[in-house]
Amino acid sequence: MKTKEDFLEGQLLLIDKPLTWTSFQAVNSLKWAIRRKFDLKKIKIGHAGTLDPLATGLLLICTGKFTKKISELQGQLKEYTGNITLGGTTPSYDLESEIDQKHPTEHITDALIQETTQQFIGELQQVPPIFSALKKGGKRLYEYAREGETVEIKSRAIEIFEFEITNIALPVLSFRVVCSKGTYIRSLAHDFGKALKSGGHLSALRRTKIGDYNVDTAITPVDFEKIILENKT
Repeated sequence: MKTKEDFLEGQLLLIDKPLTWTSFQAVNSLKWAIRRKFDLKKIKIGHAGTLDPLATGLLLICTGKFTKKISELQGQLKEYTGNITLGGTTPSYDLESEIDQKHPTEHITDALIQETTQQFIGELQQVPPIFSALKKGGKRLYEYAREGETVEIKSRAIEIFEFEITNIALPVLSFRVVCSKGTYIRSLAHDFGKALKSGGHLSALRRTKIGDYNVDTAITPVDFEKIILENKT
């Protein structure tokens, strides 16, 4: 059983973030459970890499002195699986916003899809989505987006090591991608749809790995809370 000292000295917790939860909510859920269990006024806790509310999967959460390892963990390769829906774009590049433009998909063949994936492997310049938490001029980009303001977003260098389409059921493509820190899968979905001349948006996303850590060994925040409060850590 983990003790108060264990959590204060530092633990790396593998959490499977549920759909619609923010990463902040997941961290707060664990923080509340640990504080309640051990009657702590405060404990350092943070995560290594945000997941959007509409994404599920692996969050690495560090406690105590392990919070110093967060930047190192953030730099590791990440693996995602998910779906891209072709034929329509959204301002947020995912399902957070409504489809604003529709495009034809009749010209798309399996061969064209597989050929186009090759354009997205290697070192790339990627423009982050306007609906993101990146800051410009002291404001987060999504704040500009919600106010209807247009801002210039600079592209940045990323690297995609593997990108494969695992299933084709048009207009939905299932994929697996292994990428560097700073890669926006929403932007990848948008750019991939653009390259196919059909438009596209991210319709499902799951983070499966960060470095050698796998979501298969992660637990949900709700299960963590049950375990720790029932003395089974």
